[in-house]
Amino acid sequence: MADVGHAREAQRVAFLDRAGLGEAARAPLPGDASTRRYERLTTSAGTSLMLMDQVAAAESPPADPSWSPERRKAEGWNAIARLSAGRIEAFAAVAAHLRSVGLSAPDLLAVDAPAGLAVLEDFGDALFARVIEDGADEVPLYLAAVEALATLHAAPTPDVLSGAAGDWPLQVYDETALQGGADLFIDWLPKLKPELVFDDAARADWQAAWAPVVAEGAAGASVVAHRDYHAENLIWLPERQGAARVGMIDFQDAVRAHPSWDLHSLLQDARRDVSGALEAEALERYFALAGVPDRAAFLRSYAGLAALNEARILGIFARLIVRDGKPRYAGFMPRMWRHLNANLTKPGLEGVARWFDRYVPDGVRA
Repeated sequence: MADVGHAREAQRVAFLDRAGLGEAARAPLPGDASTRRYERLTTSAGTSLMLMDQVAAAESPPADPSWSPERRKAEGWNAIARLSAGRIEAFAAVAAHLRSVGLSAPDLLAVDAPAGLAVLEDFGDALFARVIEDGADEVPLYLAAVEALATLHAAPTPDVLSGAAGDWPLQVYDETALQGGADLFIDWLPKLKPELVFDDAARADWQAAWAPVVAEGAAGASVVAHRDYHAENLIWLPERQGAARVGMIDFQDAVRAHPSWDLHSLLQDARRDVSGALEAEALERYFALAGVPDRAAFLRSYAGLAALNEARILGIFARLIVRDGKPRYAGFMPRMWRHLNANLTKPGLEGVARWFDRYVPDGVRA
């Protein structure tokens, strides 16, 4: 392992030398739940940049658009969920698309996609979550984030995105990806909560309960979705104008999805509380900007896909705790349960609610 680490460091040094940044000071940033790592670079002139480091071989491969559901399941989780596997090509292509429609994504100053390395514009540390913790009024920030989504959704949604590292397909967040995400719940919660036992009948009921939500979500996939749009992935850039004040990061897994996907990720956040009043105000702002013709249908999909996402995230958190030895994620689970329990009371989720009532005791759902 030490030899691998030394070899990777040599790649980083050589890449920075080629980019003219060999003398830059380097400061690693804290890691997250992914296989990426970042370093802040400070040049001799005092300019701050970011080094993105993502070893392509560290993850299972991304899906080829031509692969069948069966092939995707055989290839692994990234293919099932249509994740980018951290590919630099994906980040560069999505960033270029966001910038092309007037939004703020980091510019790429140097890139070596085969090596999984890139130097990015540094947006700084003013994450929405930190700015709000420091006393800023959260309402203008959230409304700006909604404005950015409305801007993105109003733009054309191409099948292929192009960036500094080449083309990248914008794949549909389809039935296989949506159901695969939901299934993380039944696959991993019993490993964390041994009192949960999901036999073949329970699993069949699970699939049937989610089928209408999954079908509606896939059929409504019509816009570019960031897919991880929340207060830890948005950076406040007040010196910019309008929707460009919202700096976006970690968007490499973008897909064509239902317009509600990024909204519920933002407004039913796993990491921080968003009041019901702010959620309602933000949705009203989105409706006004996007001109949603059928609000009732939109809100049905919003609640259904939010519930599915919350089940998915609970499964991911269970996996992070059990498999990866990261117990801190247990602290986020009660908030996800609150969101999920609330959504299960909404129209269109009666079948899913019955499944939870039958198979998951109230004591677990908290």
